[in-house]
Amino acid sequence: MSNYAQFTKTFELETYGIKNAKVHYQLSPEELHDIAIENGQAVEASSGALAVNTGEFTGRSPKDRFIVKDDITKDRIWWGDVNIPFDTDKFDKLYDKVVDYLSGKTLFVRDSYACADENYKLNIRVINEFPWSNQFAYNMFLRPTEAELENFTPEWTIVNAPSFMAVPDKDGTRQHNFAILNFTKKIALIGGTGYTGEIKKGIFSALNFILPVFKNTLPMHCSANVGKDGGDTAIFFGLSGTGKTTLSTDPNRSLIGDDEHGWTEENSVFNFEGGCYAKVINLDKDHEPEIFSAIKKGAILENVILDENGHVNFADTSITQNTRVSYPIDHIENIRKPSIGKNPKNIFFLTADAFGVLPPISKLTPSQAAYHFISGYTAKVAGTEAGVVEPTPSFSACFGGAPFMPLHPSKYAEMLSKKMIDANVNVWLVNTGWTGGPYGGVGTRMKLKYTRAMINAVLNGDLGLYSYDKYHIHSVFGVAQPRECPGVPTKVLSPRATWNDDEAYYKTAFKLTNAFRENFKKFEAHCSEEIRRGGPQRYAF
Repeated sequence: MSNYAQFTKTFELETYGIKNAKVHYQLSPEELHDIAIENGQAVEASSGALAVNTGEFTGRSPKDRFIVKDDITKDRIWWGDVNIPFDTDKFDKLYDKVVDYLSGKTLFVRDSYACADENYKLNIRVINEFPWSNQFAYNMFLRPTEAELENFTPEWTIVNAPSFMAVPDKDGTRQHNFAILNFTKKIALIGGTGYTGEIKKGIFSALNFILPVFKNTLPMHCSANVGKDGGDTAIFFGLSGTGKTTLSTDPNRSLIGDDEHGWTEENSVFNFEGGCYAKVINLDKDHEPEIFSAIKKGAILENVILDENGHVNFADTSITQNTRVSYPIDHIENIRKPSIGKNPKNIFFLTADAFGVLPPISKLTPSQAAYHFISGYTAKVAGTEAGVVEPTPSFSACFGGAPFMPLHPSKYAEMLSKKMIDANVNVWLVNTGWTGGPYGGVGTRMKLKYTRAMINAVLNGDLGLYSYDKYHIHSVFGVAQPRECPGVPTKVLSPRATWNDDEAYYKTAFKLTNAFRENFKKFEAHCSEEIRRGGPQRYAF
């Protein structure tokens, strides 16, 4: 006989259309951990963390993310392949089918909130079919106190039913899985997928509409940390594999958050979340000790391979390369409480340039920053995707934020550019990728110790203001690269100097600038002339 029934609280879901459900409300992570194991849905790793398999989907499914097109959204959303419209009537019918499916089941309900700044707080109620999905919500959202729960009124509701399969011909979906936002009813409806990232990204997407449209606040897909005095917030944008989480988790600075933040009118930065959701592929204790140590009781490992003793093989990608861990932010020792920073001073755009032609660090003007923000460049290398055999440019607007951005990327870029100017913030493009040549040839990956030294030089003020004596304007990309940096060999700072063939370097550099221009064509009509001029201006002949 299970011993967790004693924790069940009286909580009705009839107002949501869910009838006769057995509801477990606000269970502790320890209780949810035990239930998942008891139900055969998870195992415990040697670290004490819960290990789950999310099933068919081990990542998001962007083509199955929809937004209901109604009076609130029809004239505001950037409709297209990213934001796919969904009919109101079809949503209502699908919602009724989902809640009917959940009726009579054992469900797990959690009240939580997003946004660490009280002025922007968003109360959330999460209704989960699985206990470990509810534990994920505990980890990733902010946790109310008992006093706050007494009079808790949810503003948004997440209904999460991984085992419910839609019928595309009848339900209006593309296939059996779906994640749908309804801004009028304030519901995120998720079904047919066990991937927990859909839960957190649903609310992130909602905030990416709510904050800029109604609160003049810039939402950002970034990590952030702050110095010991609390007044020099640093923001890190970067796509997967660029070092965003690694570089922002710094023992000498306090972590605000690792993924989703807002930048307010008052010039403060706040974390949306109460936890971290980090990739663990090839996780190494020596290189990322803070993340490694965070994997303990209360954390949830997704789609990893365990040996017979429960030890994780972080190099094993037989299920997916997108192996993950979620944990409450307090699993990291050096965190900012509350998760708010004042006065952003520096922004880092991280890119893993596999062509080896971008400077390891360069300073951007506001127009260049807006251009590179919209572009969101990094590169794919062999082995990351089927069919990729050589470096391939990869662009994701807003540095990976575009899949969750309901407005046109230029709207967020214009907000960023204005905030840069108003707050006198410096923006730096940092290449954590290759130097000396491209990936797969004579080039080598930029040493982490050099990248950390460059980041630290910026934060310490060692790189100073732009001047001809201190900076060189790159002849192809037009960015200002420093001539010297403490802890970094001078030759490393010039990408051309690290190559042994000038002609090959420039040929490769122009190849990349042409890829930038080709990608930017789809944004040009929405961008100002100033932003358009922020890109590479030289053309190959």
